[in-house]
Amino acid sequence: MFPATDQSAGRDPAAGQPEAQERPAQDRAAQEPEPRGHAVEETNPAEETSAAGPGAPAPPPEARALFGTALGLAERYAGLLAGPAVERGLIGPRETPRLWDRHLMNCAAVAELVPHSSSVIDLGSGAGLPGIVIAILVPDARVVLLEPMARRAAFLEECVRDLGLGNATVRRGRAEELAGELAADVVVARAVAPMQRLAGLALGLVRPGGLVLALKGAGAEQELARARRVLGRLGVRDAAVVEAGSGRVSPPATVVRLTAGPAVSRGRRLAPARIGARQRRAAGNAKTPETPGGAAT
Repeated sequence: MFPATDQSAGRDPAAGQPEAQERPAQDRAAQEPEPRGHAVEETNPAEETSAAGPGAPAPPPEARALFGTALGLAERYAGLLAGPAVERGLIGPRETPRLWDRHLMNCAAVAELVPHSSSVIDLGSGAGLPGIVIAILVPDARVVLLEPMARRAAFLEECVRDLGLGNATVRRGRAEELAGELAADVVVARAVAPMQRLAGLALGLVRPGGLVLALKGAGAEQELARARRVLGRLGVRDAAVVEAGSGRVSPPATVVRLTAGPAVSRGRRLAPARIGARQRRAAGNAKTPETPGGAAT
């Protein structure tokens, strides 16, 4: 899958992924970049509504500015969320009317923080938020949707296939077990765990100097403050709360952005995640990790 160097509807509490939704964000310059994304033939509004499928709400006008030519693909994903994802209990039916403003547009905002041509791991992907949205909007990124639950992983496989996302793959597993085996330039997470625990999980999957982008809510500053001591032990070089989508999404997405420092002991990085001794030993093995795209490092 991918060799390495170093959500939010429908998350699994047992996997450290609570069902609660958290809103994410980052300030952009007045000049708005040209929308990134898979090219999709533009349609008129009536066609766009039908593209989402029965049960899915029509996208708001702001969605076109965010998704650009990829809007049609995003609508098809909205249809999968409103249909199969609700039917299988991956997201609650009450989330359907707010799929765009609370979920899809929220995740689209954070895509602007993902560098081009980077490898990305969506930690605890759940129903694919934000990983699938990032794969749609950043087609030159290599995205791995990491999810421990079989039924969710099956849904993600269907989404990747039905949407034709050649830059996304699904990996079933837990971060605790795959640290040292997988690594990426960027790890994203949405509604996975409090920052003190999430940091240990995410930093075990990111390369030295890479980014962790954790979509959070209004309490992001306080959550980051509580995690400062843990982040220091994990060798984090920089930590800040940023906004994504300002001027394009209301409210903008709130994101805790961490920059990983030099490589440190895997056991030390993962200690805050309270993994077992067996996983710590496995994580400390000398084998080369995988990185999205499959290139050994």
